[in-house]
Amino acid sequence: DAGIESGRVGHVYGALNGIKGVLNENFVNLDEVCDTKEKRDLLAITPAAALGSCRWKLGNPKENAEEFEEIIRILRKNDIGYFIYTGGNDSMDTVAKLAAYGETINSPIHFIGIPKTIDNDLMGTDHTPGFGSAAKYVASSMLEIAYDSSIYKLDAITIVEIMGRNAGWLTAASALARTECNDAPDLIYLPEVVFDKERFLKDIEEKFKEKSSIMIAVSEGIHDENGNFLDSGDSQQYDAFGHPIHFGTGKVLENICKEHFGCKVRSIELNVLQRCAMHCASNIDIE
Repeated sequence: DAGIESGRVGHVYGALNGIKGVLNENFVNLDEVCDTKEKRDLLAITPAAALGSCRWKLGNPKENAEEFEEIIRILRKNDIGYFIYTGGNDSMDTVAKLAAYGETINSPIHFIGIPKTIDNDLMGTDHTPGFGSAAKYVASSMLEIAYDSSIYKLDAITIVEIMGRNAGWLTAASALARTECNDAPDLIYLPEVVFDKERFLKDIEEKFKEKSSIMIAVSEGIHDENGNFLDSGDSQQYDAFGHPIHFGTGKVLENICKEHFGCKVRSIELNVLQRCAMHCASNIDIE
């Protein structure tokens, strides 16, 4: 909207699948596809990322500038003066490298990073767009699960695994489910705090003295004092940016609880649901 209304921008392009779309010159002319304000407003509440995303890490331009030279060539070819990249830490890594490279060659192109991540873990921000919607989904789901779990008077443990490798904002947001009618989650475990298995079991034992159905919110990235992730096992795998891939922290805890308490135990992994539930979006995020 701002670009079109400025009178200084000829076209607004979208790169399909992030920086890979730039390298492949896979562009879509957004001012033609969204040629009315009504269409652009509809795009704002359309589920998922309309342009797609990617997992492509740019290297160090001091070691090999070939990819950076190609990106600049393509941007110049298409007369692009403003490069706006939206995303979390990995996306900001991409735009920071491009901006730094652009400075070394005195490029007139403006490289701009727009913070957006459900993890809410970008430095220098009060909160990032995306977090509010995901937090709302987590809290709403936690409340609904709590109501479902409380219908039987049986000893039971429900473990809800929530996204967050290193930042516990989303898992902490599960506390928003607590109301005058609900006190779950009973226990919350964050990646910022070292996880101790024996303390975990002791915490549950103490809660069983108060109630029969216990709800636990846990970040996928909880780890021991040596930094080992609970679900890493002997074959930790990593994504393109070097982040560990998690394969079921909740399931590991489920098995630990079953063995120790011998009661009904269920683990629930919210997985991608917490980041794509547009029916539960935050109004602030949409605005």
